[in-house]
Parts: sequence; C-alpha cells; structure tokens
Amino acid sequence: MLEEPGLLRTLDEDIRVVVARDPSLANRWEAIGHTGLSAVWAHRVAHRLYRRRMRTAARAVARVARRRTGVEIHPGAVLGRRVFIDHGASVVIGQTAVVGDDVTIYQQVTLGAVGWWTDNRRPSGARRHPVVGDGVILGANATVLGPVTIGARALIGAMATVTEDLPPGARVYAAPPVVRLAPPGPRAVPDADGGPGVVPDAVQALASAGSW
Repeated sequence: MLEEPGLLRTLDEDIRVVVARDPSLANRWEAIGHTGLSAVWAHRVAHRLYRRRMRTAARAVARVARRRTGVEIHPGAVLGRRVFIDHGASVVIGQTAVVGDDVTIYQQVTLGAVGWWTDNRRPSGARRHPVVGDGVILGANATVLGPVTIGARALIGAMATVTEDLPPGARVYAAPPVVRLAPPGPRAVPDADGGPGVVPDAVQALASAGSW
C-alpha cells in the first residue's frame, strides 16, 4: 500500500476507478450515484474522524452510510487507494481489517472475525480481521475470516471461504455444485372424480423406498 495522499486526490481516484471498472457507467456524473462509491467516500470521512478520536461522529457517519448503501465498513478499517466495491449489497468489513490498493470487492463479501469465543482470548489490540493485499479480487459472497493475510493479486472466487493465509497470486474457488438428472415425471393415477391425476414426486419417492 502506497503512502496515503490527500483526501481530495483520494476521492478523485475513487471516482476514476469506478468509471474504469463499471461498464454500465458512461461518465463521472453517473459514477457519483454509484452505491459502492458512496460507501467508500463515507468511509474515507468516517476513518479520518475515527483516527482523530471522534469515534461517536465516525460511527454516526458509518451508520448512515450503511442504511443508504447496504455496505457496513467499521470506521477503524483501513482502505487503500482505488478500492472498488461493485453493487455493494451486504458487504461487511471489520474494525481491524486492512484493504490494499486497487482491490475489487463484489456484493456480499465479508472480511470478518472468527467470533467472540475466539477473539475474547486474543491480547488487547490484537488484529481480528484480514489484511488484503494490493490488487486482490473478492468475488460475490466470498468470506475471509480471522487475522489472515491475503497476498497481492490473489483471487477469491464467488462463494469461497478463506480462513488461512494465502500467498501472492493464489486462486481460491468454491466447491463446484453437484448436478443430478431430474427424476422421471410423476405417474398418472385416477383422482377422486375418476379423472387423470398425478402422484407427487415426494410421495412417489417414499413409496419406492418402502417407507409406507
């Protein structure tokens, strides 16, 4: 992560990266209404308040941002430059998380802690959340838990869960879905009026299994 520039320069970089990475946007004016950009900008302000020990004000800004964008970023979390949050819905970033430069985060990503039952045993001030290196891509519904380190340019695919350190350039994918052929259609039986009817698949399966 590079040295932090001034706030105005950082905000300008944020808007430029949204235009560059979201093909649905035609220009900077459209980007201003982007949900992810609003969340990142609100956090830039909240984090500066948090570092100045104005924590009540910082939490108020974060709370308003969460209600308006669906993105929950603790004011203590550190975001690098040109962080892009696409869609933004249900993104959660914890207090001690560190996100590097040029990171892309899709919807429903969680950068969280393992849980209070583990964190309460850590030394005071110990890190509880992930460090995400520069250029990392976090796919939709990816989950990274605990004080792990994700190496630069790693890719964590949609639905994948990470609870250990990853080297630079690593690729993590969720288990592929299990695909099964559809069962044969239900067989026809007479209904109460003597007309054709069907036996529901669940009933037919129980009968075939000898559960009756």
